[in-house]
Amino acid sequence: MANALIISAGNNANEYLARHIAELGYTRPAFAASGGEARRRMDAKDFEVIIINTPLPDEFGHELGMDAVQKTDAGVILLAKTATAEQISDKLQDYGVLVLGKPFTAAQFRQAVQMAAGIFRRLALVRAENAKLQDKLAQLRLVDRAKCFLIEKRGMTEAEAHRLIEKTAMDTRKSRGEVAEDILDAEV
Repeated sequence: MANALIISAGNNANEYLARHIAELGYTRPAFAASGGEARRRMDAKDFEVIIINTPLPDEFGHELGMDAVQKTDAGVILLAKTATAEQISDKLQDYGVLVLGKPFTAAQFRQAVQMAAGIFRRLALVRAENAKLQDKLAQLRLVDRAKCFLIEKRGMTEAEAHRLIEKTAMDTRKSRGEVAEDILDAEV
C-alpha cells in the first residue's frame, strides 16, 4: 500500500485531503500538525507523497517542502493561498516541490498527487539504476586490483591476468568480482 503524509493544522483540511487521496490508493495517510512533527515522521518512515497545507503553526511550510525533497524520495506538494503560491512557486519548483494555489478543484488536487507519485516512482527507478551502476563500478575496481596484484606478485602480463580471471570465472561459475575477491583473499 502506498504511503502518504499530510501535514496540516486543520482537521477540516485533513479530512478533505485524506478523502481525495484515498481515491488514488492512499487509504491510510499519516498526519502531522506541525513542521517539527512532520520532520520526525519523515525520519522514521518513507513516504511516496507528502502534502504540506500551509501555513503551519511552527513555520510557514516552504522550508519543510525543500527539506522533504532533499531528505526523502517523496513527491512533495505544497498548498498555499494563490497570491503566496505565485510568489514562492518559482523558488520551490527549482527544488522539485509542486506548488498548488488555494482554492483548487478536486481534479487539480488529484492531478498534483498523481504527478507527485510519478516523481517518486521515477526517482526510485533512477536510484535503482544508480545502485546497479555503483555495484558494477565496485566490481570493476576489484577486478582491476586483482589484476594489479597478479601483475606485481606473479609476474603476469595484463592480458594473462585478465584471461586468468575470466577463465576462472567461467570454470567456477562465479562472477569476475567474486574471483577477484578470492585472488585477493588468498594472498592476504
